[in-house]
Amino acid sequence: MTRQQRKILIKILIGGVLFAAAMLVTHLLTLPWWGELVIFLAVYLVPGWSVLAKAARNIAHGQVFDENFLMTIASIAAFAIGEYPEAVEVILFYQVGELFEKIAVGRSRQAVSDLLDLCPDEATVLRDGKPETVLVEEVAVGEHILVRPGEKFPLDAEVFQGHTTIDTAALTGESMPVSAAPGDGVCSGCVNLSGAVELVVTKPASESTASKIMELVETSASQKAKTEQFITRFARYYTPCVVIAAVILAIVPPLITGQTFSEWIYRALTFLIISCPCALVISVPLSFFGGIGCASKNGILVKGSNYLEALARAQTVVMDKTGTLTQGKFRVTKQYALEISEEEQLELAALAESASNHPIAQSLRDAYGKPLDSARVTELQERAGHGVSALVDGRQVLAGNAAYLEDAGLEPAVPDGSGTAVHVAVDGVYAGYLLIADSIKPDAAEAVQTLRKSGVTCVAMLTGDSESAAQEVGETLYLDAVHAKCLPTDKVQHMQEYRKKLNKGRTLVFVGDGMNDAPVLAQSDVGVAMGGLGSDAAIAAADLVILDDKPSKLGVAVQIAKKTMGIAQQNIVFALGVKAIVLVLGACGLAHIGAAVFADVGVSVIAILNSMRAMRAVKSKEK
Repeated sequence: MTRQQRKILIKILIGGVLFAAAMLVTHLLTLPWWGELVIFLAVYLVPGWSVLAKAARNIAHGQVFDENFLMTIASIAAFAIGEYPEAVEVILFYQVGELFEKIAVGRSRQAVSDLLDLCPDEATVLRDGKPETVLVEEVAVGEHILVRPGEKFPLDAEVFQGHTTIDTAALTGESMPVSAAPGDGVCSGCVNLSGAVELVVTKPASESTASKIMELVETSASQKAKTEQFITRFARYYTPCVVIAAVILAIVPPLITGQTFSEWIYRALTFLIISCPCALVISVPLSFFGGIGCASKNGILVKGSNYLEALARAQTVVMDKTGTLTQGKFRVTKQYALEISEEEQLELAALAESASNHPIAQSLRDAYGKPLDSARVTELQERAGHGVSALVDGRQVLAGNAAYLEDAGLEPAVPDGSGTAVHVAVDGVYAGYLLIADSIKPDAAEAVQTLRKSGVTCVAMLTGDSESAAQEVGETLYLDAVHAKCLPTDKVQHMQEYRKKLNKGRTLVFVGDGMNDAPVLAQSDVGVAMGGLGSDAAIAAADLVILDDKPSKLGVAVQIAKKTMGIAQQNIVFALGVKAIVLVLGACGLAHIGAAVFADVGVSVIAILNSMRAMRAVKSKEK
């Protein structure tokens, strides 16, 4: 417990003991009215002084109608009509509710605040070959830092020397460690598990992954959902209305019926206590904060509760292909070799493409997987967008698309399969082709299935890739619609068309990862960026960020959003329902202050406990 929570608990315990003692004394002894007043007033001030002080401060600042004001008026009026024990009960149970609120808020904030402690403030920099501890803000890009086992990476960097395993759970929610070797990039906030490594800093502290995450977390509370905004507005008008209603209830009926004022003042006090909107004002925002905390634990950053609410009403989800549903890395998926072996075909193609920086050329070199001796390659000529010609060990090698080989007088075969075909010819003889394609992410199918189970009626894909490659992904994942060969403007146009098809109250979601996705992310009701390592522009434009590039996390996010909205709505219906019933009973004289205290503090505690369920709404599956 925090210091503040302990202080409230101590006040409750001391107040409870003194209240029990006061009840015993007044029961055993016959005391004058002023004697009982002094005893119960002394007991009352132990738990109630802070409430009186808050009410006075708020009134001085123009904030009159809040729960502190209601409790102060109710308890003072109870003393005025001689209901001393009940005046103490009101303030004592109110403090119990306050304690539950503080504990619940503290726990729900913990999941989010843990992210704010992602990185150490200092880093060990190697300067002149000697380790030196400095503030992370003082480390420049290009400097070398040392991170020992058990330490967190203070900055985004690239491994320069050493091998280790890394715990990325703080960022992605995934418990499976990943390995890192020279040349691999690491993100700030991850934990070095096994070996000391020397790294080269690639980003300053202000632009690191952890810094971006902390900025998103700190601003998430500022974007409130419509439900939260409604509750805030509701409380602003509701509280003055019930105070006026209580005053009318205390004055008008006795003037009309001739009954005693004390009876109707008692009913008005009961009415006033019941009407306190604590359960709504506390539990609804707490539900959304719990949902944001749960999402954070699953490696999903939500920029505000309004986006969580919008995600719960998703009808159409549109996804980019490359980097979102697919790995975004091209690889050789099939070989068809003529006259030569597949090994020789791959070696010749990789050597011919050894000087090219095209992704296709890189995929050939990766598939070959061995060091390339550039001395074996001469007379290299590249025709941009078509292919290359080179002498490899004195043999004339052509590697390129079908049109490139046709221009050389050859007849390339028609590829059996989808993807980009690199046709090869050796010494003027056609030698087959290598098929290169982007692979679908392992959890992409699960993502689509989870979205449909969560109430999403349309899952579509937009891509700039070819029609055949797009259709293969669409058929494999059973997507509802596929749009290929899309430029950024085409994507925006398709999004506008999907928006026109939305049912009332439903929302449109777009998921992407690239620079060209930023305009579409901004067009959607909820824009989702894949990966803390993705495009800065896409992350800045997005409303949700999935840190580990797993599309299945979007399904988790929708489930969290729906559970959070369900909990918030349960709290609203429960709190208003109970209060409405007890308010009527109190106004009719059928409910005493004990029932009023339950309708206020009891309902608040139950609603708060219900809100805490949002913290464990959904647990992501380990991959």
